[in-house]
Amino acid sequence: MASLNDIRSTFLNYFAKQGHEIVDSSPLVPRNDPTLMFVNSGMVQFKNLFTGVEKRDYQRATTAQKCVRAGGKHNDLDNVGYTARHHTFFEMLGNFSFGDYFKEDAIRFAWELITKEFGIPKDKLYTTVYHTDDEAFNIWKKMGVPEDRIIRIATSDNFWQMGPTGPCGPCTEIFYDHGDHIWGGPPGSPEEDGDRFIEIWNVVFMQNEQFEDGSMKALDMQSIDTGMGLERIGALLQGSHDNYDTDLFKALIEASANVTSTDPYGDQNVHHRVIADHLRSTSFLMADGVMPSNDGRGYVLRRIMRRAMRHAHLLGAKDPVMHQLVPSLVQQMGQAYPELGQAQALIEETLKQEEVKFKQTLDRGLKLLDDELDGLGEGAPLSGAAAFKLYDTYGFPLDLTQDALREKGREVDTDGFDTAMAEQKAKARAAHVGSGDAAEAGLWFDIAEECGTTEFLGYDTETAEGQVHALIKDGALVDSIAQGEEGWVVVNQTPFYAESGGQVADHGIISRLENRGDVGTVSDVQKFADSKLFAHKITMSNGALNKGDAVALDVDHARRKAIRANHSATHLLHEALRDALGDHVAQRGSLNADDRLRFDFSHNKALSAEEMLAVAQDVNAYIRQNTPVETRIMTPDDARGLGAQALFGEKYGDEVRVVSMGRANTGKGLHGDTYSIELCGGTHVNQTGDIGVFVILSDGASAAGIRRIEALTGEAAFQHLHEQAKRVANISTKLKVQPPQLIDRVQGLMDERKSLQNEVATLRRELAMAGGAGQGSGPEAKEINGVKFFAQVLSGVSGKDLPPLMDEHKSRLESGAVLLIADTGDKVAVAAGVTDDLKGTHSAVDLVRAAVEALGGKGGGGRPDMAQGGAKDASNADAAIAAAEAVLAG
Repeated sequence: MASLNDIRSTFLNYFAKQGHEIVDSSPLVPRNDPTLMFVNSGMVQFKNLFTGVEKRDYQRATTAQKCVRAGGKHNDLDNVGYTARHHTFFEMLGNFSFGDYFKEDAIRFAWELITKEFGIPKDKLYTTVYHTDDEAFNIWKKMGVPEDRIIRIATSDNFWQMGPTGPCGPCTEIFYDHGDHIWGGPPGSPEEDGDRFIEIWNVVFMQNEQFEDGSMKALDMQSIDTGMGLERIGALLQGSHDNYDTDLFKALIEASANVTSTDPYGDQNVHHRVIADHLRSTSFLMADGVMPSNDGRGYVLRRIMRRAMRHAHLLGAKDPVMHQLVPSLVQQMGQAYPELGQAQALIEETLKQEEVKFKQTLDRGLKLLDDELDGLGEGAPLSGAAAFKLYDTYGFPLDLTQDALREKGREVDTDGFDTAMAEQKAKARAAHVGSGDAAEAGLWFDIAEECGTTEFLGYDTETAEGQVHALIKDGALVDSIAQGEEGWVVVNQTPFYAESGGQVADHGIISRLENRGDVGTVSDVQKFADSKLFAHKITMSNGALNKGDAVALDVDHARRKAIRANHSATHLLHEALRDALGDHVAQRGSLNADDRLRFDFSHNKALSAEEMLAVAQDVNAYIRQNTPVETRIMTPDDARGLGAQALFGEKYGDEVRVVSMGRANTGKGLHGDTYSIELCGGTHVNQTGDIGVFVILSDGASAAGIRRIEALTGEAAFQHLHEQAKRVANISTKLKVQPPQLIDRVQGLMDERKSLQNEVATLRRELAMAGGAGQGSGPEAKEINGVKFFAQVLSGVSGKDLPPLMDEHKSRLESGAVLLIADTGDKVAVAAGVTDDLKGTHSAVDLVRAAVEALGGKGGGGRPDMAQGGAKDASNADAAIAAAEAVLAG
């Protein structure tokens, strides 16, 4: 029996033999479609090829594309686990033609692969065509399919559109008949929703362009887009109509059962199915750079995680489960998708952390849900307010609550939930990111097609000569940019680095060779047209720049030097963090500017002072090694074989640039002695010693589970250290000690200060007991209702001095009550006390509350023998004393 891995390989290899380029799956986060939350089909990464704004070296491609459907328009989450074919994560096998072959070859390839390579009996297959597509109908007849097995479909199921306007065309689909022991009818019949006839392949003929008025015209370039779900064809080839019966899912389901000590099948099977599916989507999303959060893609990821975690809870799991299953997933899919193994440590750590956190509220949330249901009538829906409380207080996404209610035959009042959400003004979970104006994007692709790719010379030089190929101002092509005007300049070649990979763009000048006085300042450089073009943002300070001009391009050397030092330091920092904290550390973002560096990495707690010191010492040790920084161009597989670190979610081409630095016995690199080795397209120092010195400024939280270190290198770091040294010298001079004795001297001063503070406090209390300066022996106690009462207003005494003063006055009275009011200037402290023999009849709490209220304050509390309170104004001190006397008088 062929495994899913075998089936994937058979598909890709078949099309490779038919002249197709095997293209790696794109990351799950789409890069060229702002309308999508996640990639959900094979054609997404080829969108610009289909629309004609981009061209590549090949016109035929085949892929096994990672896809996720768990948010927005395409959302399968609610059905996952309960049906045979719904998934949040799936693989879409596809073959594509960009203006090369069309209908006949596309149909022939599909039929040959299915019937010959996969060996599916022809008499088990049906096909559909769009009702007016006679050409496709006749091609199927030519392939030997009987007419009664070619079904014309008039609905949108057999007509594809990229959007309201743009490329579109009819489809043809291939269906498999599972047999009459399963209910259902052929496509187009009233029983078509049954499981007997299952679509296994869809072929789209992109032959028309649709306009806003509804009219269509034939495309100049006709293309093919196909899709076949690996899980679905795998189930068929393995003799089942249920995707969860395939070898891959069986392995994950049995792993889940083993970890939870439960039966993999029977009544508990649905829980294992949910866990197996959600393990795939959560792991692949994190491998492609998505981390759990409370909005956007990260929130969808967290929803999937928590749904799986609830099903693990229903299996009786007391400890976190999901992270224990990751090795099984890597074993099943890691060879086809190496990024999964590379991110394994991060995936496991994040899953464990999320599950531990969610378990803290899961039990209480489920109890609240049960309590709410107990009070409802038969079949009544859960109120929106209760569902929102589960969401807001216990972290239950709405669909998790709906999933829990589904098992009980109930629903949620979703309108009420939306109302509760609006009332709290919860922030919107809009989940897509924009990528700029489509018309302007097309402009850049037009330039790239006309002028070709910009050649980057900046690895080897900071100066070059070139020719102006295009000038853009206000989003349109222009022939010149005049003095004082701002615009974008595209040159055939450039030494200027364009912002990417966390490294900021170079600055500098561009001047006309014919007249070097005609010069403009470059303040930014960006990549456009899928990184084919380097566009320089320029302000002409003198003269004009014209299309076709020969120009000199000069990068700001000092700025580039500082940027290089910071970028190389981030590589050393990354490795030092992994050494100090563990292999779960992975880069989550960076900024390599001229004045500082910033490095974001996966870690769930602040670094200790010892860890910060160890990291800084490691980085500086490798700087002092002063070893060469080496760069090599190689295949991604070769780079990974050397142990190179890649950025999660980044898609790499056939060749990558590998940057290595530092010497250590790591087992990485060509000779097993490379400290840091990363895939990187940025600019770097020649020797690690060129970094100079490395200083960490701060460590803080960037987001949940993400830390951020900010640091300095080179001249900026030396200046920072110089300023610190000046401050130390200045303090040493003032304290009249040498810097090595500074800590001892400061400690001595702190001890002396503490001793003096204690002495001052004692003197204040003694002075207060004596009645205060200029007050003679102070007020005398009076008798009220048979109780001796002593009251005093004090200045220069703090609130913390009152309790010991209170004890001394109580001791002097032997029996009685005391009220002390301390005016510290900006606030008033009040304390009252009664001796132990009076606690049964009089309360210090009553005395202090009466006094505080008279002073304009509120409250006060403590014990019957001692209570305290506070106010802001001591001007009514006499009234406060009188109020306390009134309490004693009864």
